[in-house]
Amino acid sequence: HSAMVRILIKGGKVVNDDCTQEADVYIENGIIQQVGKELMIPGGAKVIDASGKLVLPGGIDTSVHLEESFMNAITADDYYSGTKAALAGGTTMVIGHVLPDRNESLLEAYEKCRSSADSKSCCDYALHVGVTWWGPKVRAEMEKLVREKGVNSFQMFMAYKDMFMLRDSELFQALQHCKDIGAIARVHAENGELVAEGAKETLDLGISGPEGIEISRPEEMEAEATHRAITIAHCPIYLVNVSSMSAGDELATAKMQGKVVHGETTIAHAVLNGMQYYHQDWAYAAAHVTVPPLRLDPSTPNFLMSLLGNDTLNVLTSDHRPFTIKQRAMGKDDFTKIPHGLPGIQDRMSVIWEKGVIGGKMDENRFVAVTSSNAAKIYNLYPRKGRIIPGADADIVVWDPEGSKTISVENQVQGGDINLYEGLRCHGVPLVTISRGRLVYENGIFTCAEGSGKFCPLRTFPDYLYKKMVQREKVSDRKCRC
Repeated sequence: HSAMVRILIKGGKVVNDDCTQEADVYIENGIIQQVGKELMIPGGAKVIDASGKLVLPGGIDTSVHLEESFMNAITADDYYSGTKAALAGGTTMVIGHVLPDRNESLLEAYEKCRSSADSKSCCDYALHVGVTWWGPKVRAEMEKLVREKGVNSFQMFMAYKDMFMLRDSELFQALQHCKDIGAIARVHAENGELVAEGAKETLDLGISGPEGIEISRPEEMEAEATHRAITIAHCPIYLVNVSSMSAGDELATAKMQGKVVHGETTIAHAVLNGMQYYHQDWAYAAAHVTVPPLRLDPSTPNFLMSLLGNDTLNVLTSDHRPFTIKQRAMGKDDFTKIPHGLPGIQDRMSVIWEKGVIGGKMDENRFVAVTSSNAAKIYNLYPRKGRIIPGADADIVVWDPEGSKTISVENQVQGGDINLYEGLRCHGVPLVTISRGRLVYENGIFTCAEGSGKFCPLRTFPDYLYKKMVQREKVSDRKCRC
């Protein structure tokens, strides 16, 4: 059926990460066939009038947690409801997480995830695999995942002591191994030892509410671990959930020193601050619990948004991990038991347009870079995804920069019973979403089938991360031999 779908998007402005041009886009067989003016196209195409609208590459959300069991709770979205919410928000590809338990086989955890996601996903998806423990078996399975299973990224944790945390020596070996197999090393940087001490101390002081999350993990712990991760890494490193000004400074300094380091922040960290933890309504305060926590310094979101604008931070993700009020209530008397994670898979594009583009922190080209193209480059999908050019996958959003909508939990597709942006009026809304050349969402109506998305195998050694690295080693090798 998709073989016959022909779509002509007419009269819009095509926005890529490096330029904006008035052009029509013709799609057939799931691929963008032509981009330009006065196109010669076969008959029978569905015409979408995009006059006065922008035509953007579909969003790529690089970190989503769907049907994931975490801290004694299962996230409130599976691969069907979650990817549906993504499409409604203008995102056409997501990268989910496989988080093996300690001593669990990475391969088995991966297969479990695949079997569930393949039958449910409405859009293209890929998977990161967590390196949650270390040993020869993990090393061998990482290689196998890379060679045979289409995985090109692994996530290491410096926090979550006694759960996922790797010691420095283990982290060093895991990062070295990532480099050898050409994978992307994602690192969650917080000082796990000190976080554990801080949590004990905070509880001993009688602080048990959601504000404890912020008090027990101050930003120094993030900055210290960020610096340590960059020091340990002799490979391209990708820092996730960058949440504070001091960690942002560490990242900027490393980039200025020429290190191959990239950073991702979440929509919540770039928009909200930690004052939410002091709200008198416990459920509201608890709904903001994530790690690293939202920061108390009210200028933090502005600072992170500026880093996204100037390419110190490269990618904006939702890090969508929705829990219900009831699930969070497990931590009613102890903040360390509130499951960590915030929703946002549906709101990411509109909120960043409102706060970033309308807010004057980035233009529409930079918006495309941080919501789509940079992710495509880093995860080795570019220019098949993240760009509107002939030959690319037809993952496209028709965006109305003048339109507006008010975000509310009442009309959201994503899971969870609280929306962090409740009542926010967003200018910039997706009108039409096209995934794999099929019209899947138009003016609030879905036409996507469960399981119609495909798993996207990711190739190793992305040029965007590894080209410089390989060249430097050649040069230093030559110097050694002289």
